[in-house]
Amino acid sequence: MALFSFRLPDIGEGIAEAEIVGWHVKVGDRIEEDQPIADMMTDKATVEMESPVAGTVIRLAGEPGQQIAIGSMLVEIETEGEAVGAEGAVEKAEAPVPVAPVAVEARSEPSKPVAVVEDKPVEPVAKGTVKAEVLASPAVRARAKELGVDLAQVKPSGDHIRHSDLDAFLLYGAGQGYRPAGRSSRRADEEVKVIGLRRRIAENMAASKRAIPHFSYVEEIDVTALEETREQLNANRGERPKLTMLPLLIVAICRALPDFPMLNARYDDEAGVVTRYGAVHMGIATQTDAGLMVPVIRDAHDRNVWQLAAEIRRLADAARTGKAKSEELSGSTLTLTSLGPLGGVATTPVINRPEVAIIGPNRIIERPVFRGKEVVPAKLMNLSISCDHRVVDGWDAASFVQAVRKLLETPVLLFAD
Repeated sequence: MALFSFRLPDIGEGIAEAEIVGWHVKVGDRIEEDQPIADMMTDKATVEMESPVAGTVIRLAGEPGQQIAIGSMLVEIETEGEAVGAEGAVEKAEAPVPVAPVAVEARSEPSKPVAVVEDKPVEPVAKGTVKAEVLASPAVRARAKELGVDLAQVKPSGDHIRHSDLDAFLLYGAGQGYRPAGRSSRRADEEVKVIGLRRRIAENMAASKRAIPHFSYVEEIDVTALEETREQLNANRGERPKLTMLPLLIVAICRALPDFPMLNARYDDEAGVVTRYGAVHMGIATQTDAGLMVPVIRDAHDRNVWQLAAEIRRLADAARTGKAKSEELSGSTLTLTSLGPLGGVATTPVINRPEVAIIGPNRIIERPVFRGKEVVPAKLMNLSISCDHRVVDGWDAASFVQAVRKLLETPVLLFAD
């Protein structure tokens, strides 16, 4: 027998450590060569590690959520014969490596109330050694059954149970058997460890709010004509992807940005340098089962609405299925975040650091508006922007949004040369 120590390899990108997101194996498992053993997360992506040898797992480096340095032991595997170690040396195991037992805290789950509903007449209840029959009118019995109340638990004020006795029981002495109709059951408490992507999101959001003095600006935009244009484009799209509001909004943003270069920028806090980008690499905040991810549309300013729609769909699918590449999840210069139909009235999005601005369209609502002296229906949408006040002044942010507003309210300008 020999002991093979699989050390965490250099995953690239100049990282010094990676986080254990999850194990595919446990101590004692028999594994084959190239079998997945762990998911490791870097600052940019999750990487699946595979075993270079076959054998039995003897020791694991840690639990999910722990950081492992590059070059340190990740898994120890007992192999048959002699195995070449990570540094090229033969490592022989004279005895199995002892594995410390993991202490597990014993916890009892909270007791759960159980609703008791009798489908038959209530049987007499024992009181000591004497059986006492529960007396109640058919109406009281029917009401108790509907509420899930065991009449044996109700104390009568006279020789039988009345509605007033049932009311008193519901108010003051419900006990554990009572569950009001229509009321949901209480969920048990649970602890969820914040690891992997969820922890990265938490750390990034905390760093953003801690380091960046945010300010937000919200403007109402009449998108009636834009929605009509979008419907006409979709009606004649052929094999092209269906247009949502986002591609049209990205075109408007890209057309307005040249006059407001301070918004398409990144701020290096430590160096004290703001880099204003000529190209627009648009980050699209995307909700996935694992948490919020921001895939990036490269050179969004060079794409038309159909190309943008196709790229948005491709990147969103890649992010949600875990197939997005690390280079597709980094390098954005400005981020767009949208909750679609759940967009609310207004939002104050958190900046995707080290960017200096983030834009959030909100839900489209049809309301009556004045056009001259007439009241007509209009489709209105609030557009929110949050900015880094160290870099962007309020006047510039408001002027930029007004420029975007003009383009969206006059959609022919989006397609003019």
